[in-house]
Amino acid sequence: MITEKVAGANTTYEQDAQSEKPVRSIVKAISWRVVGTIDTFVVSYLVLGEGSLGDASIITGIDFVTKMILYFFHERVWNKIKWGK
Repeated sequence: MITEKVAGANTTYEQDAQSEKPVRSIVKAISWRVVGTIDTFVVSYLVLGEGSLGDASIITGIDFVTKMILYFFHERVWNKIKWGK
């Protein structure tokens, strides 16, 4: 679907809306937020000693990278799930 958009294939709103039901998107968003929150907690637990601006910067940098990687695999798993398609 993304490659079609990038390549310039035109689709209507109805076609896009049929590719994934809104409830599926909501469940995916909630499940992703849970994964992200757990990730932030673990990273913070491992990095924090004394809370400081430097520690917050480290957490932000690590969190940015790890969430991108986790999101990629999260989407790959959801692509295999037939529910809501």
